[in-house]
Amino acid sequence: MSGSYDECAVADDTMDSFWEVGNYKRAVKRVDDGHRLCNDLMGCLQERAKIEKAYGDQLTAWSKRWRQLIEKGPQYGSVERAWLAVMTEAEKVSELHQDVKNNLTNEDVEKVKNWQKEAYHKQMIGGFKEAKEAEEGFKKAQKPWAKKLKEMEAAKKSYHMACKEEKLAAAREANGKTEASVTVDQQKKLHEKVDKCKQDVQKAKEKYEKSLEELNKCTPQYMECMEQVFDQCQQHEVRRLTFLKEALLDIKRHLNLTENPSYATIYRELERTILTANTQEDLKWFSNNHGPDMHMNWPAFEEYNPDQAAAPPKKKKPDGAPPTPSTEHHVAPPGDRSSVSSYEKNQAYSTEWSDDEQPATLSGNENGGNGANSGNGGNSNSFEEDCGSGKGVRVRALYDYEGQEQDELTFKAGDELTKTEDEDEQGWCRGRMDSGREGLYPANYVEPI
Repeated sequence: MSGSYDECAVADDTMDSFWEVGNYKRAVKRVDDGHRLCNDLMGCLQERAKIEKAYGDQLTAWSKRWRQLIEKGPQYGSVERAWLAVMTEAEKVSELHQDVKNNLTNEDVEKVKNWQKEAYHKQMIGGFKEAKEAEEGFKKAQKPWAKKLKEMEAAKKSYHMACKEEKLAAAREANGKTEASVTVDQQKKLHEKVDKCKQDVQKAKEKYEKSLEELNKCTPQYMECMEQVFDQCQQHEVRRLTFLKEALLDIKRHLNLTENPSYATIYRELERTILTANTQEDLKWFSNNHGPDMHMNWPAFEEYNPDQAAAPPKKKKPDGAPPTPSTEHHVAPPGDRSSVSSYEKNQAYSTEWSDDEQPATLSGNENGGNGANSGNGGNSNSFEEDCGSGKGVRVRALYDYEGQEQDELTFKAGDELTKTEDEDEQGWCRGRMDSGREGLYPANYVEPI
């Protein structure tokens, strides 16, 4: 709109008045400008709708990825539920931004489009009906006054030319009186010329004054007719400006999520979930499931049974038999939700974070490797640090295996290791990597060399 103000400033500086012939065209052009501004507003809202949709989609994707990581991670209990509530907040806010996008597109843009269609009527030969009516109205109002103005301008020009001729004749007469070569007859003619020019000036002046008087008489009617047409243009512009204000208020209502009751509810629920986090309950749960409060079949005296295997007992995995190998890259499913594997984390972060923005480590297993040279992926076992280099059977890995517990080995297909204890009844063997790391592994993942 600043361009309009600049034009007005230029008009004031050059005395380019609305009342001058043809200067009503700026008022007529406002019709075309109004139609174009409707298109601009719709384009503006459509761009904002795309931004709202993109933000909502990104919130949803972020929530989905982190929800999976948290659910697989080591966090537990009510604090885990509080953390997951942040993901729920993102999902609900995403829905609200999708609503904003839908409101902008389906309500606001459509409202502007329909109003534009009703307010501006295109003609077959181009332009708008409203602009043509204004143009014809101004022309009709201005035509009589413009005719009188033209006559007055011609009379003024004639008067000024007569004055010029009079001055030239008077100068010639004065020069003739001082020059000896000018005869008496010539001086007489110069004097007669001056008299005639004076008469012409008087006649031109009277005609000019009369023309100006007629123009002034016509001016009030001219102003009245022009103002009537201008008022019609103003009324059309009033409708546009009023509609635009109402439309902007609707847009503000759709954009302002603080006026949406659901928005405040989201954060009340988030706060309530976080406040319900109970440290003592979480610690008790962990103790019951992974600590001293777990059930234990303590060793008791047993009578000799000849049918019982004589082999010394070996550690049994809490989740039973080892996983079945696959010909593809294999990551064994964990027995519980106690950790997020390095493989899953690396997959999640590899394409999301730049070199300058690395995510924080989520668990103590983050730095583990998969190869033979990296042991069991960083899952060091303080209870087995004193493993010896005793004798055993050399075996070769048939498949990749990533240990899911601290007492398990990690290796890749083709790695060699030493089996130090035979397979137990649940299918687990104990072995030692060439790096010295000792632990359990699935017996069906290796073959003797």
